[in-house]
Amino acid sequence: MKKTFIITIALFIGISTFFSCQDDLDDIEVPASLQVRDFIWKGLNLYYYWQEDVPNLSDDRFSGQAELNTFLQGYASPETLFQELRFEPGQTDRFSVMYSDYTALEGVLSGVTTNNGVDYQLIRKSEGSNDVVGWVRYIIPNSDASTKNIQRGDIFYAVDGTALTVDNYRTLLGSQTYTLNLANYDNGNFTPNGESVSLTKTQLSENPILLSQVYDYAPKKIGYLMYNGFYNEYDGQLNAVFGQFRSQGITDLVLDLRYNGGGSVQTATYLASMITGQFDGQVFAKQQWNSKVEAHFSQNNPENLINRFTSSISGVGAINSLNLTKVYVLTTGSTASASELVINGLAPHIQVIKIGEKTIGKNVGSITLYDSPTFQKSGRSSRHKYAMQPICFKVINSDGFGEYQDGIDPTGTPLEEDLGNLGQLGDVNEPYLSNAISQITGNGRIKSPAPLKSFARLKDRKALQPFGNEMYLNEIPFESLNIKFYENQ
Repeated sequence: MKKTFIITIALFIGISTFFSCQDDLDDIEVPASLQVRDFIWKGLNLYYYWQEDVPNLSDDRFSGQAELNTFLQGYASPETLFQELRFEPGQTDRFSVMYSDYTALEGVLSGVTTNNGVDYQLIRKSEGSNDVVGWVRYIIPNSDASTKNIQRGDIFYAVDGTALTVDNYRTLLGSQTYTLNLANYDNGNFTPNGESVSLTKTQLSENPILLSQVYDYAPKKIGYLMYNGFYNEYDGQLNAVFGQFRSQGITDLVLDLRYNGGGSVQTATYLASMITGQFDGQVFAKQQWNSKVEAHFSQNNPENLINRFTSSISGVGAINSLNLTKVYVLTTGSTASASELVINGLAPHIQVIKIGEKTIGKNVGSITLYDSPTFQKSGRSSRHKYAMQPICFKVINSDGFGEYQDGIDPTGTPLEEDLGNLGQLGDVNEPYLSNAISQITGNGRIKSPAPLKSFARLKDRKALQPFGNEMYLNEIPFESLNIKFYENQ
């Protein structure tokens, strides 16, 4: 305890000394009107994964604070600056975001959103059409929708009587209260049926553990988990589910990540450790940062760049591990980031059978940056509530592979969700789960017919919210980095 205290004090002194030296080198102050923009530039200059690819983020771009201030004055808003400093936004950098209120960002990271409880997928009505329809994937328990007559498989074509299109769906579905106008689906066609459901959004905390069940197919006992987000607040509950699986003696596991947009790297590491258990201490994943962060940690604390299988959860206790050598994972085009990390991280260690569709392809992660001397939450500015969630690292597995930016393909023939035969989640006849059970039991019922009609995806509910498909570290791995913001430092 005494040693830790001394190290902590030394680190604090090191940080304080650094910023005092910075003031000595450049005593020009940052005007209050530029404080947020100054925070954005300095945070991205230090941690942004593509920092070296953005000329305006170069370490020698400015000779001092005065020159930086002049540059920042050229941007009308923090949002404009943030967008300008991203590397090929929407192409290479598809995921960096900024919030003007960090409480909203913190809510998203813990599964708390303003939500009416309908989780949906939006598709084009037909190939090349600008008309949009949505279908309900699942209903979040304890939500407004859970009290209404709406369920998985329901189709909606309009909001408040206005037909959905590629131009208006964000606005219409962004309202606090709205009415969904429903339709029937038959042989590839959508027909309004005159029914509607009125819904109201509230602040909703979604438990990512939607379903957990065990199916007895002697001599096989199959555990099934539908897991919809890697939120560390639910790590204890997730571990309890695996405790139930273990006590019931499951021989196989079906992990349903088809609607899981990702979340915490630490939680992903815990989940991988629950599935296995025989690799405690071995490498699950490695992080690759920009050259200056990478160089610092490689020289001073390389463990900060490694995520290892573990046998315990901080604040919870021992992990309930299953010691499996094979896992069946259900995926769609909505499976992203931390979900893909689990698949890729487990692949060198056990057999991962992927059933469904190709995943999104998010092999990069982020950290939350606040306007404080260390960019951590402690000591953040009281003048504003801006925070950034920029992409800061890429993940690779223990074999050094992480090139899945185009998505992870299913094992064998792709299986697409069929609007004409969705089935109920958790039911053994639901096509995805049925396929997995057939492969486990070897009863020969593996083949699932292709949908009568396929539709082009637009967005799903999670992807419509900022930072909906995420992979992030819970804390900045900060030490006394030798930060250089100006040429004269």
